[in-house]
Amino acid sequence: MKILMLARNPNLYSHKRIVEAAEERGHEIDIVNTLRCYMNITSRKPQIFYNGKELPKYDAVIPRIGASITFYGLAVLRQCEMMGMFPLNESVAIGRSRDKLRSMQLLARDGIGLPITAFAHDPDFTDQVIDIAGKAPVVIKLLEGTQGIGVVLADTQRSAKSVVEAFRSANVNILIQEFIKEAGSSDIRAFVIGGRVVAAMERTGSVGDFRSNLHRGGSAKPIKLTAQERSTAVRAAKAMGGLNVCGVDMLRANQGPLVMEVNSSPGLEGVETATGVDIAGMIIEFLEKNSKPGKTRTKGKG
Repeated sequence: MKILMLARNPNLYSHKRIVEAAEERGHEIDIVNTLRCYMNITSRKPQIFYNGKELPKYDAVIPRIGASITFYGLAVLRQCEMMGMFPLNESVAIGRSRDKLRSMQLLARDGIGLPITAFAHDPDFTDQVIDIAGKAPVVIKLLEGTQGIGVVLADTQRSAKSVVEAFRSANVNILIQEFIKEAGSSDIRAFVIGGRVVAAMERTGSVGDFRSNLHRGGSAKPIKLTAQERSTAVRAAKAMGGLNVCGVDMLRANQGPLVMEVNSSPGLEGVETATGVDIAGMIIEFLEKNSKPGKTRTKGKG
């Protein structure tokens, strides 16, 4: 099998592990810098060029598209899909998951547990929006934030209003969510491949930080999920309609698991280190079973 990986940094742990797993199984895999690709969009013979040369047709494409280049990265991935390459994650599904507001609406539509979430454009409604989220303390999130950046815990109504007004003055979109106190600074990441949870870890934030992101100094350990948590993770992945591999981040709340985010390009280092599970190998095995002519699917709900 010939595999194409869209990634800007081939030296990241996740990318090296995927290459290693593919080559161990006898596959050919190439990494190309997504931003150095350019396209000929035509109805008869769509093409992708890289560094001045036309890319050959691959059996499958693994999109490792950073959040900062989502727009262009998805354009390149759509071109791959047009050329008949099987996408590990579909372009439409990645787009859904990257839009925090849209993904929350899709999850809510499917009845999946979420923290109470409020959204508004007009700052005149700040008090009402905070009230919808259950009053302070509340969590305020940038829609475009990643890895815990742009996530603020506001302890009081006054501080929440100040943070909202500051973000609004910068002309950025935000969500306001209820603070799940019982979760503390911990969350769960369930790793889903092909509609099945294959590994899970509990992440705990560093001292004094309610955010649990490993990029922010948090720690991780393996965890056994309840049946409800496992079902919630699978349903959340399915709600995005085409995410074959993803990380589903959940909080353990008194009312059950609450989904915070569905990550379409989850890192492998944290989960492989914490659990010892060969996630990279499972990704390649999924492609072996599913990368067949005509398997590309680019339509979906939402």
